[in-house]
Amino acid sequence: MSLILKLIAGIVGGIIAGFYLPMVLVEVLYTAKVIIGQLISFTIPLIILFFIASGIAGLPKGSGHLLSKTVGFAYGSTVIAGTLAVLVVNAFIPFFDGAITFQAAEATNIESLIDIEIPPLMGVMTALATAFIFGIGISQLNLPTLKDVTDQGRDIIDALLAKVIIPALPFYIAGVFAEMAKAGTVADTLSTFGIVLLAALVMHWVWLSALYIASGILLKRSPLELLRNMLPAYFTAIGTMSSAATIPVSLKASKANGVKDEVANFSVPLCATIHLSGSTITIVTCAMAVMLLSPEMSVPPLISMLPFILMLGIVMIAAPGAPGGAVMSALGLLTSMLGFNEAAVALMIALYLAQDSFGTACNVTGDGVIALWVNRFSDKP
Repeated sequence: MSLILKLIAGIVGGIIAGFYLPMVLVEVLYTAKVIIGQLISFTIPLIILFFIASGIAGLPKGSGHLLSKTVGFAYGSTVIAGTLAVLVVNAFIPFFDGAITFQAAEATNIESLIDIEIPPLMGVMTALATAFIFGIGISQLNLPTLKDVTDQGRDIIDALLAKVIIPALPFYIAGVFAEMAKAGTVADTLSTFGIVLLAALVMHWVWLSALYIASGILLKRSPLELLRNMLPAYFTAIGTMSSAATIPVSLKASKANGVKDEVANFSVPLCATIHLSGSTITIVTCAMAVMLLSPEMSVPPLISMLPFILMLGIVMIAAPGAPGGAVMSALGLLTSMLGFNEAAVALMIALYLAQDSFGTACNVTGDGVIALWVNRFSDKP
Protein backbone atom coordinates (compact mmCIF):
# COMPACT_ATOMS: atom_id res chain seq x y z
CA MET A 1 0.00 0.00 0.00
CA SER A 2 3.00 2.31 0.33
CA LEU A 3 3.01 2.80 -3.45
CA ILE A 4 -0.56 4.11 -3.34
CA LEU A 5 0.40 6.55 -0.56
CA LYS A 6 3.38 7.74 -2.62
CA LEU A 7 1.10 8.13 -5.62
CA ILE A 8 -1.32 10.25 -3.59
CA ALA A 9 1.62 12.30 -2.29
CA GLY A 10 2.74 12.87 -5.89
CA ILE A 11 -0.73 14.07 -6.90
CA VAL A 12 -1.04 16.39 -3.90
CA GLY A 13 2.52 17.66 -4.29
CA GLY A 14 2.00 18.37 -7.98
CA ILE A 15 -1.20 20.28 -7.30
CA ILE A 16 0.46 22.38 -4.59
CA ALA A 17 3.45 23.04 -6.85
CA GLY A 18 1.21 24.12 -9.72
CA PHE A 19 -0.80 26.51 -7.57
CA TYR A 20 1.87 28.06 -5.35
CA LEU A 21 5.41 27.56 -6.70
CA PRO A 22 7.04 29.92 -9.21
CA MET A 23 7.17 28.83 -12.83
CA VAL A 24 10.88 27.95 -12.74
CA LEU A 25 10.30 25.36 -9.99
CA VAL A 26 7.31 23.93 -11.82
CA GLU A 27 9.53 23.57 -14.89
CA VAL A 28 12.03 21.60 -12.78
CA LEU A 29 9.22 19.17 -11.89
CA TYR A 30 8.11 19.13 -15.51
CA THR A 31 11.67 18.32 -16.61
CA ALA A 32 11.73 15.33 -14.26
CA LYS A 33 8.45 14.18 -15.82
CA VAL A 34 9.89 14.48 -19.32
CA ILE A 35 13.02 12.46 -18.44
CA ILE A 36 11.03 9.72 -16.68
CA GLY A 37 8.62 9.65 -19.62
CA GLN A 38 11.49 9.12 -22.06
CA LEU A 39 12.77 6.23 -19.91
CA ILE A 40 9.31 4.66 -19.85
CA SER A 41 9.00 4.93 -23.64
CA PHE A 42 12.41 3.32 -24.05
CA THR A 43 11.50 0.46 -21.71
CA ILE A 44 8.11 -0.45 -23.21
CA PRO A 45 9.42 -2.57 -26.14
CA LEU A 46 11.89 -4.30 -23.81
CA ILE A 47 9.07 -5.25 -21.45
CA ILE A 48 7.12 -6.76 -24.34
CA LEU A 49 10.15 -8.53 -25.82
CA PHE A 50 11.62 -10.17 -22.72
CA PHE A 51 8.48 -10.86 -20.69
CA ILE A 52 6.45 -12.38 -23.52
CA ALA A 53 9.39 -14.36 -24.95
CA SER A 54 10.26 -15.69 -21.49
CA GLY A 55 6.62 -16.47 -20.71
CA ILE A 56 6.03 -18.41 -23.94
CA ALA A 57 9.37 -20.24 -23.71
CA GLY A 58 8.59 -21.24 -20.12
CA LEU A 59 5.18 -22.79 -20.75
CA PRO A 60 5.14 -26.29 -19.21
CA LYS A 61 5.68 -29.31 -21.44
CA GLY A 62 4.04 -32.70 -21.36
CA SER A 63 0.58 -31.47 -20.36
CA GLY A 64 -0.81 -30.40 -23.70
CA HIS A 65 -4.48 -30.98 -22.91
CA LEU A 66 -4.30 -29.10 -19.60
CA LEU A 67 -2.23 -26.32 -21.17
CA SER A 68 -4.62 -25.72 -24.07
CA LYS A 69 -7.67 -25.72 -21.81
CA THR A 70 -6.11 -23.38 -19.24
CA VAL A 71 -4.85 -20.92 -21.87
CA GLY A 72 -8.17 -21.03 -23.73
CA PHE A 73 -10.29 -20.40 -20.65
CA ALA A 74 -7.94 -17.68 -19.37
CA TYR A 75 -7.75 -15.81 -22.67
CA GLY A 76 -11.50 -16.08 -23.23
CA SER A 77 -12.20 -14.74 -19.75
CA THR A 78 -9.82 -11.80 -20.29
CA VAL A 79 -11.32 -10.84 -23.66
CA ILE A 80 -14.93 -11.13 -22.48
CA ALA A 81 -14.18 -9.05 -19.37
CA GLY A 82 -12.61 -6.29 -21.49
CA THR A 83 -15.52 -6.37 -23.94
CA LEU A 84 -18.08 -5.96 -21.17
CA ALA A 85 -16.07 -3.04 -19.76
CA VAL A 86 -16.28 -1.27 -23.14
CA LEU A 87 -20.05 -1.80 -23.31
CA VAL A 88 -20.57 -0.47 -19.77
CA VAL A 89 -18.38 2.61 -20.31
CA ASN A 90 -20.04 3.43 -23.64
CA ALA A 91 -23.43 3.16 -21.95
CA PHE A 92 -22.48 5.85 -19.42
CA ILE A 93 -20.53 8.20 -21.74
CA PRO A 94 -23.56 10.47 -22.39
CA PHE A 95 -23.44 11.50 -18.71
CA PHE A 96 -19.97 12.97 -19.25
CA ASP A 97 -20.63 15.17 -22.29
CA GLY A 98 -18.61 18.35 -22.12
CA ALA A 99 -15.98 16.90 -19.76
CA ILE A 100 -12.87 19.03 -19.31
CA THR A 101 -9.46 18.21 -20.70
CA PHE A 102 -6.28 17.54 -18.78
CA GLN A 103 -3.43 18.53 -21.08
CA ALA A 104 -1.92 21.79 -19.90
CA ALA A 105 1.67 22.23 -21.08
CA GLU A 106 0.69 24.19 -24.18
CA ALA A 107 -1.79 26.36 -22.28
CA THR A 108 0.71 27.36 -19.58
CA ASN A 109 3.87 27.52 -21.73
CA ILE A 110 5.71 25.10 -19.44
CA GLU A 111 8.99 23.97 -21.00
CA SER A 112 11.50 21.33 -20.06
CA LEU A 113 14.84 22.66 -18.86
CA ILE A 114 16.63 19.74 -20.55
CA ASP A 115 15.98 18.67 -24.12
CA ILE A 116 16.57 14.90 -24.04
CA GLU A 117 15.40 12.00 -26.17
CA ILE A 118 15.88 8.28 -25.51
CA PRO A 119 14.59 6.54 -28.65
CA PRO A 120 13.35 2.94 -28.17
CA LEU A 121 15.47 0.18 -29.70
CA MET A 122 12.46 -1.04 -31.71
CA GLY A 123 8.77 -0.42 -32.26
CA VAL A 124 6.07 -2.05 -30.18
CA MET A 125 4.83 -4.40 -32.91
CA THR A 126 8.41 -5.34 -33.81
CA ALA A 127 9.03 -6.26 -30.18
CA LEU A 128 5.80 -8.28 -30.06
CA ALA A 129 6.59 -10.23 -33.25
CA THR A 130 10.17 -10.86 -32.10
CA ALA A 131 8.94 -12.10 -28.71
CA PHE A 132 6.57 -14.61 -30.30
CA ILE A 133 9.13 -15.87 -32.81
CA PHE A 134 11.85 -16.41 -30.22
CA GLY A 135 9.48 -17.61 -27.49
CA ILE A 136 7.89 -20.28 -29.69
CA GLY A 137 11.26 -21.20 -31.22
CA ILE A 138 12.94 -21.62 -27.83
CA SER A 139 10.04 -23.75 -26.61
CA GLN A 140 9.82 -25.99 -29.67
CA LEU A 141 13.56 -26.44 -30.23
CA ASN A 142 14.39 -26.76 -26.53
CA LEU A 143 17.13 -24.13 -26.44
CA PRO A 144 18.11 -23.70 -22.78
CA THR A 145 20.80 -21.10 -23.46
CA LEU A 146 18.42 -18.71 -25.20
CA LYS A 147 15.83 -19.47 -22.53
CA ASP A 148 18.33 -18.29 -19.93
CA VAL A 149 18.95 -15.13 -21.98
CA THR A 150 15.24 -14.26 -22.09
CA ASP A 151 14.84 -15.05 -18.38
CA GLN A 152 17.82 -12.91 -17.45
CA GLY A 153 16.65 -10.10 -19.71
CA ARG A 154 13.27 -10.29 -17.98
CA ASP A 155 14.99 -10.10 -14.60
CA ILE A 156 16.92 -6.99 -15.67
CA ILE A 157 13.78 -5.21 -16.88
CA ASP A 158 11.89 -6.34 -13.79
CA ALA A 159 14.62 -4.83 -11.61
CA LEU A 160 14.53 -1.62 -13.67
CA LEU A 161 10.79 -1.38 -13.11
CA ALA A 162 10.94 -2.23 -9.41
CA LYS A 163 14.00 -0.14 -8.50
CA VAL A 164 13.84 2.84 -10.86
CA ILE A 165 10.65 3.39 -12.86
CA ILE A 166 7.98 2.47 -10.30
CA PRO A 167 9.63 4.52 -7.48
CA ALA A 168 9.97 7.47 -9.90
CA LEU A 169 6.30 7.41 -10.93
CA PRO A 170 5.11 9.76 -8.10
CA PHE A 171 7.44 12.47 -9.50
CA TYR A 172 6.23 11.73 -13.03
CA ILE A 173 2.60 12.05 -11.98
CA ALA A 174 3.38 15.14 -9.87
CA GLY A 175 4.59 16.87 -13.03
CA VAL A 176 1.32 16.06 -14.80
CA PHE A 177 -0.82 17.41 -11.97
CA ALA A 178 1.34 20.51 -11.69
CA GLU A 179 0.47 21.19 -15.35
CA MET A 180 -3.22 20.68 -14.66
CA ALA A 181 -3.06 22.97 -11.63
CA LYS A 182 -1.48 25.72 -13.75
CA ALA A 183 -4.22 25.28 -16.36
CA GLY A 184 -7.02 25.20 -13.76
CA THR A 185 -8.37 21.77 -14.78
CA VAL A 186 -7.24 19.73 -11.79
CA ALA A 187 -10.50 19.79 -9.75
CA ASP A 188 -12.68 18.42 -12.56
CA THR A 189 -10.07 15.82 -13.44
CA LEU A 190 -9.89 14.55 -9.85
CA SER A 191 -13.67 14.26 -9.67
CA THR A 192 -13.58 12.14 -12.82
CA PHE A 193 -10.79 10.08 -11.19
CA GLY A 194 -13.10 9.05 -8.37
CA ILE A 195 -15.95 8.10 -10.68
CA VAL A 196 -13.70 5.99 -12.92
CA LEU A 197 -12.09 4.13 -10.01
CA LEU A 198 -15.46 3.39 -8.43
CA ALA A 199 -16.78 2.15 -11.77
CA ALA A 200 -13.79 -0.19 -12.15
CA LEU A 201 -14.27 -1.67 -8.66
CA VAL A 202 -17.99 -2.22 -9.25
CA MET A 203 -17.28 -3.94 -12.58
CA HIS A 204 -14.74 -6.22 -10.87
CA TRP A 205 -17.40 -7.57 -8.55
CA VAL A 206 -20.07 -7.74 -11.24
CA TRP A 207 -17.66 -9.80 -13.33
CA LEU A 208 -16.72 -12.10 -10.44
CA SER A 209 -20.38 -12.54 -9.49
CA ALA A 210 -21.26 -13.48 -13.08
CA LEU A 211 -18.37 -15.97 -13.24
CA TYR A 212 -19.22 -17.72 -9.99
CA ILE A 213 -22.99 -17.73 -10.47
CA ALA A 214 -22.69 -19.18 -13.99
CA SER A 215 -20.06 -21.72 -12.91
CA GLY A 216 -22.06 -22.73 -9.84
CA ILE A 217 -25.20 -23.33 -11.91
CA LEU A 218 -23.43 -25.25 -14.69
CA LEU A 219 -21.27 -27.29 -12.32
CA LYS A 220 -24.17 -27.81 -9.89
CA ARG A 221 -22.26 -26.23 -7.01
CA SER A 222 -23.14 -23.43 -4.63
CA PRO A 223 -21.79 -20.14 -6.07
CA LEU A 224 -21.59 -18.62 -2.57
CA GLU A 225 -19.54 -21.55 -1.29
CA LEU A 226 -17.17 -21.42 -4.26
CA LEU A 227 -16.67 -17.67 -3.87
CA ARG A 228 -16.33 -17.86 -0.09
CA ASN A 229 -13.50 -20.38 -0.42
CA MET A 230 -11.64 -17.97 -2.74
CA LEU A 231 -11.99 -14.90 -0.49
CA PRO A 232 -8.68 -15.57 1.34
CA ALA A 233 -6.91 -15.28 -2.02
CA TYR A 234 -8.83 -12.06 -2.80
CA PHE A 235 -7.81 -10.32 0.41
CA THR A 236 -4.23 -11.64 0.21
CA ALA A 237 -3.90 -10.15 -3.28
CA ILE A 238 -5.12 -6.77 -2.01
CA GLY A 239 -2.19 -6.77 0.40
CA THR A 240 0.50 -8.21 -1.90
CA MET A 241 -0.58 -6.45 -5.14
CA SER A 242 0.94 -9.48 -6.92
CA SER A 243 -0.72 -12.54 -8.45
CA ALA A 244 2.54 -14.46 -8.15
CA ALA A 245 2.90 -13.72 -4.44
CA THR A 246 -0.67 -14.92 -3.86
CA ILE A 247 -0.15 -18.32 -5.54
CA PRO A 248 0.16 -20.35 -2.28
CA VAL A 249 -3.14 -18.97 -0.97
CA SER A 250 -4.82 -19.37 -4.38
CA LEU A 251 -3.70 -23.00 -4.53
CA LYS A 252 -5.17 -23.76 -1.12
CA ALA A 253 -8.42 -21.99 -1.99
CA SER A 254 -8.81 -23.83 -5.31
CA LYS A 255 -8.20 -27.19 -3.64
CA ALA A 256 -10.83 -26.27 -1.04
CA ASN A 257 -13.24 -25.91 -3.97
CA GLY A 258 -12.60 -29.52 -4.95
CA VAL A 259 -10.02 -28.97 -7.71
CA LYS A 260 -7.71 -31.97 -7.97
CA ASP A 261 -4.19 -31.40 -6.72
CA GLU A 262 -2.50 -32.02 -10.06
CA VAL A 263 -4.90 -29.67 -11.86
CA ALA A 264 -4.60 -26.91 -9.25
CA ASN A 265 -0.79 -27.23 -9.13
CA PHE A 266 -0.71 -26.72 -12.91
CA SER A 267 -3.48 -24.22 -13.64
CA VAL A 268 -3.23 -21.78 -10.71
CA PRO A 269 0.45 -20.79 -11.20
CA LEU A 270 -0.09 -20.57 -14.97
CA CYS A 271 -3.19 -18.37 -14.56
CA ALA A 272 -1.21 -16.08 -12.27
CA THR A 273 0.69 -14.94 -15.38
CA ILE A 274 -1.84 -15.28 -18.21
CA HIS A 275 -5.27 -14.56 -16.68
CA LEU A 276 -5.76 -10.84 -16.04
CA SER A 277 -9.48 -10.21 -16.39
CA GLY A 278 -9.53 -7.71 -13.51
CA SER A 279 -6.55 -5.80 -14.88
CA THR A 280 -8.15 -5.79 -18.33
CA ILE A 281 -11.39 -4.33 -16.95
CA THR A 282 -9.44 -1.56 -15.24
CA ILE A 283 -7.14 -0.79 -18.19
CA VAL A 284 -10.03 -0.63 -20.64
CA THR A 285 -12.14 1.50 -18.28
CA CYS A 286 -9.31 3.90 -17.46
CA ALA A 287 -8.16 4.12 -21.08
CA MET A 288 -11.63 5.11 -22.27
CA ALA A 289 -11.90 7.65 -19.44
CA VAL A 290 -8.57 9.20 -20.44
CA MET A 291 -9.72 9.39 -24.07
CA LEU A 292 -12.91 11.07 -22.88
CA LEU A 293 -10.82 13.71 -21.09
CA SER A 294 -8.36 14.22 -23.93
CA PRO A 295 -9.12 16.99 -26.45
CA GLU A 296 -7.70 15.25 -29.53
CA MET A 297 -9.09 11.76 -28.83
CA SER A 298 -12.63 10.41 -28.86
CA VAL A 299 -13.99 7.31 -27.15
CA PRO A 300 -14.21 4.57 -29.81
CA PRO A 301 -17.06 2.07 -30.17
CA LEU A 302 -16.68 -1.62 -29.33
CA ILE A 303 -15.69 -2.61 -32.87
CA SER A 304 -12.70 -0.25 -32.67
CA MET A 305 -11.71 -1.31 -29.14
CA LEU A 306 -11.91 -5.05 -29.83
CA PRO A 307 -8.47 -5.31 -31.55
CA PHE A 308 -6.95 -3.50 -28.56
CA ILE A 309 -8.61 -5.95 -26.14
CA LEU A 310 -7.48 -8.97 -28.17
CA MET A 311 -3.89 -7.71 -28.16
CA LEU A 312 -4.09 -6.72 -24.49
CA GLY A 313 -4.79 -10.31 -23.52
CA ILE A 314 -1.51 -11.26 -25.22
CA VAL A 315 0.90 -8.51 -24.19
CA MET A 316 0.12 -8.97 -20.50
CA ILE A 317 1.42 -12.56 -20.59
CA ALA A 318 3.84 -12.95 -17.71
CA ALA A 319 3.44 -9.30 -16.71
CA PRO A 320 6.08 -8.50 -14.10
CA GLY A 321 5.23 -9.20 -10.48
CA ALA A 322 6.03 -5.63 -9.44
CA PRO A 323 3.01 -3.42 -8.70
CA GLY A 324 1.79 -1.79 -11.91
CA GLY A 325 3.27 -4.50 -14.13
CA ALA A 326 0.09 -4.96 -16.16
CA VAL A 327 -0.28 -1.30 -17.10
CA MET A 328 3.44 -1.01 -17.87
CA SER A 329 3.09 -3.95 -20.26
CA ALA A 330 0.04 -2.33 -21.85
CA LEU A 331 1.60 1.09 -22.47
CA GLY A 332 2.91 0.02 -25.87
CA LEU A 333 -0.62 -0.76 -27.08
CA LEU A 334 -2.00 2.43 -25.58
CA THR A 335 0.48 4.52 -27.56
CA SER A 336 0.50 2.52 -30.80
CA MET A 337 -3.17 1.48 -31.10
CA LEU A 338 -5.08 4.16 -29.16
CA GLY A 339 -2.78 7.11 -29.85
CA PHE A 340 -1.94 8.01 -26.25
CA ASN A 341 0.57 10.82 -25.84
CA GLU A 342 2.83 11.41 -22.84
CA ALA A 343 0.21 13.27 -20.79
CA ALA A 344 -2.40 10.57 -21.44
CA VAL A 345 0.08 7.85 -20.46
CA ALA A 346 0.83 9.63 -17.17
CA LEU A 347 -2.84 9.94 -16.28
CA MET A 348 -3.40 6.31 -17.26
CA ILE A 349 -0.62 5.15 -14.94
CA ALA A 350 -2.02 7.22 -12.08
CA LEU A 351 -5.52 5.83 -12.53
CA TYR A 352 -4.36 2.24 -12.79
CA LEU A 353 -1.96 2.27 -9.84
CA ALA A 354 -4.64 3.80 -7.60
CA GLN A 355 -6.56 0.51 -7.78
CA ASP A 356 -3.81 -1.97 -8.65
CA SER A 357 -4.39 -4.14 -5.59
CA PHE A 358 -8.12 -4.56 -6.37
CA GLY A 359 -7.45 -5.44 -10.02
CA THR A 360 -4.96 -8.09 -8.87
CA ALA A 361 -7.50 -9.42 -6.37
CA CYS A 362 -10.05 -9.78 -9.17
CA ASN A 363 -7.46 -11.61 -11.28
CA VAL A 364 -6.62 -14.25 -8.65
CA THR A 365 -10.25 -14.76 -7.63
CA GLY A 366 -11.09 -15.36 -11.28
CA ASP A 367 -8.26 -17.92 -11.40
CA GLY A 368 -10.40 -20.08 -9.13
CA VAL A 369 -13.08 -20.29 -11.83
CA ILE A 370 -10.51 -21.22 -14.50
CA ALA A 371 -9.20 -24.00 -12.22
CA LEU A 372 -12.75 -25.31 -11.71
CA TRP A 373 -13.38 -25.58 -15.45
CA VAL A 374 -9.99 -27.09 -16.24
CA ASN A 375 -10.69 -29.62 -13.49
CA ARG A 376 -14.11 -30.33 -15.04
CA PHE A 377 -12.58 -31.22 -18.41
CA SER A 378 -9.23 -32.58 -17.21
CA ASP A 379 -10.17 -36.24 -17.72
CA LYS A 380 -11.47 -35.75 -21.26
CA PRO A 381 -9.13 -36.20 -24.26
